[in-house]
Amino acid sequence: MSTRHTLSVLVENKPGVLTRVSALFARRAFNIHSLAVGPTEHPEISRITVVVDAAEAPLEQVTKQLHKLVNVLKIVELDPEHSVQRELLLVKVRADDSSRTAVLQVVELFRAHVVDVAPDAVTIEATGSENKIRALLTALEPHGVREIVQSGAVAIARGPRSMTDRAHEKAVRSA
Repeated sequence: MSTRHTLSVLVENKPGVLTRVSALFARRAFNIHSLAVGPTEHPEISRITVVVDAAEAPLEQVTKQLHKLVNVLKIVELDPEHSVQRELLLVKVRADDSSRTAVLQVVELFRAHVVDVAPDAVTIEATGSENKIRALLTALEPHGVREIVQSGAVAIARGPRSMTDRAHEKAVRSA
């Protein structure tokens, strides 16, 4: 049985690392639901957040193979209960004079923001969980969604511990 898993992968900020990490998932025929990459508080380390649909045993195998990649410093599977996970959505919605008020009410209800206004459309920015983003899109659908741009999930463990502290020490030692 396949379930959704969120992996936080700390890597050295070097060319080709993302290609090697994503290729590992592709070779194993995993469906990558989302992939987000960005810097951490240490310029020499990047965080790759990968959300995959996978069964437990094959995921464990891929995690072991990821650990073997040269520039991979640390891998943690983030439990949704013990992490904060967010996505970013930009959505362009039809909104002429007759429907603009209703669209703005939906925006306010979901604590989203209008970031661009045209005579017949508005562009909305929203951040939140996958469920919140899906609910917002469902609420906007009757008004006419014209275009969607959505990021992959970014996630961080709850609490005071930092995943990057030890990884930074490891990266400094190997440099």
